[in-house]
Amino acid sequence: MITITLQPFKHNSENCIGLKFKYHFESKEIIKRMEGVRWTKTHGCFYIVYDQNTFTAFKQALAAKGFDVADATQTAQDENKKGARKNLGPITASKNSIYENFKQSLNGKRLSKSTIKTYGAFVHQFLRYTENKPADLIDATDVRLYLEWAIGTLNYSVSTHRQMVSALRHFAYLYPTCAIDPEAIFMPSKDKKLPVILSFKEVVQLIQVTKNLKHRVIIAMLYASGLRIGEMLNLEIKDFDFSRNQLHVRGGKGRKDRYTTIAQTLHPMLKNYYRTYNPKVYFIENPNGGKYSAASVRSFLRRSCKLARIKKPITPHSLRHSYATHLLEQGTDIRHIQELLGHSKPETTMIYTKVTRKELQQIKSPLDSALNELYLPDNHNKKLGLD
Repeated sequence: MITITLQPFKHNSENCIGLKFKYHFESKEIIKRMEGVRWTKTHGCFYIVYDQNTFTAFKQALAAKGFDVADATQTAQDENKKGARKNLGPITASKNSIYENFKQSLNGKRLSKSTIKTYGAFVHQFLRYTENKPADLIDATDVRLYLEWAIGTLNYSVSTHRQMVSALRHFAYLYPTCAIDPEAIFMPSKDKKLPVILSFKEVVQLIQVTKNLKHRVIIAMLYASGLRIGEMLNLEIKDFDFSRNQLHVRGGKGRKDRYTTIAQTLHPMLKNYYRTYNPKVYFIENPNGGKYSAASVRSFLRRSCKLARIKKPITPHSLRHSYATHLLEQGTDIRHIQELLGHSKPETTMIYTKVTRKELQQIKSPLDSALNELYLPDNHNKKLGLD
């Protein structure tokens, strides 16, 4: 019997219940089909949005399907009473003024809107965590306790942890009257994960199973031009130059413009899309006008992956990774790939040399070499196989 541990956590400002269990394929398939169950990549688990009635009914449904249910929500509530402070109070008026000034300072440094939103959210949460303590008296101990609380209670990933530290460092620099040394805040090292890569066949399958023309164009363009999802959604009609087969990517990461290529095989599909949808400003627009939603792209990409029977954890950025890796395998110079991707440093592009199959396929396992040598024509010992 599989044990499902129910643990409370906060996700997108909502109270949620995470489902923790030892990996078991059949159990996973049952759980993901249950009503109200969602998946969060940030926390790496299935979950439901908390509501007392829903939660009670969900526990009964799990038990009815043969699962052993371990309810850890009461333990978390007990820890909360001892000082975990899971539910934060409102921000004070004086700290709210500091928070607004902090966001204005980030805007003055010309950070991107998404960065300002992310850093602002963490600093707002931190100021709420310190409750009524005057901002001038906030020190390294408050930072340490906040990070311990956030990571332990909200189950943040390493990448989110790094964003929190960057936000707090900016806050300490921009509000020097507090007693926080920004350089003393520990920054965890990055996860050294290799990108998930699709094969040529999987890319084609993904495009073929996507029947909606707009969705198919988005998937094809993300792969064929190596675009980030934000760059794809920011494309305007004027950015396409079919005569030169070039795509002008404006305001990419780091506010950098660049040119990348348009796959010639996509010209008919792109023109068909333009005639069908007749976009006004942005090449990809939502039905009511304006930019298309990134959440919608992630949603239909998940559906297309299921239809294509692709089991890999694919995101829109995986198509960009696949584009770069396939270029490298075709012999494109790494410097040209760096320019096409808009990377500032060649070290960023070099990660694709670790996943390219071209060189790896040329490396022989010593076991293959050993068996080939043993099975040379002049070797009559036929009992050395692995059968």
